[in-house]
Amino acid sequence: MVGRRKFAAASVLAGLGGFPLAAAAAELTVITNQGATPGVREVAAAFARTSGHKVTVVQEAGPELDKRLASGGGADLITSNPGPIAEMVKRGQVVADTVTPFALASLGVSVRAGAPKPDISTIEAYKAALLAAKSIGYSRGCSGTNAAWGIEQLGLTERLKPKTVLTDGGPVVEFLAKGDFELGIQQTNIMVGAPGTDYVGAPPGFLNKPCPSSIALMTGSKAPEAARALIKFIVSPEAAPLLRKTFVEPAQP
Repeated sequence: MVGRRKFAAASVLAGLGGFPLAAAAAELTVITNQGATPGVREVAAAFARTSGHKVTVVQEAGPELDKRLASGGGADLITSNPGPIAEMVKRGQVVADTVTPFALASLGVSVRAGAPKPDISTIEAYKAALLAAKSIGYSRGCSGTNAAWGIEQLGLTERLKPKTVLTDGGPVVEFLAKGDFELGIQQTNIMVGAPGTDYVGAPPGFLNKPCPSSIALMTGSKAPEAARALIKFIVSPEAAPLLRKTFVEPAQP
């Protein structure tokens, strides 16, 4: 296993040879959505090591993000789900022809640490687990929307509504660890290894509707060439193992 990891790391560094060192180092700021943050940090670190550019990754959402965008962004790149990115294009906050899908994050299910793990291996088993849970929590973001969609496909929306908790202001696993609910659903890459929780697995079949993330150049970027180079790298074959390391799949082959 160690040998494989060393080989993978060497392959990444070798592949980065196609991204030459910058004549003058730029300082890039990337604003990320919660689900994309782990993968973006991995890719940004590799890009910084080989390009000579400094890359700062900042996770922001809600009022803080709205305030930043209203003031002009103060960043070079932004990642988000397709809907919010499309709205930013309409408002002239990002450059339309730079919008690039780069990651797909599957849904996952977790319970509090030490709690029995339900069987969710089949659609019927997943349905039974949802009905048996005393309480269920998911977010108002993409993963929550997709979790709710799956529940609707099972015909359980009204039956589960009284015991469903919608979270705000942090990952679902943080609320799950505190005991705010018994079963949590969110993106796998946020859930795996979260303190105070145990990861169960992904919903079965078509119910595992992934959340896509795209990256785009912000119109106020002070280093657009370096920012475009990072976009190019994040969808390169060399970046794929870095994304997979954080439990997401590259959006492009």
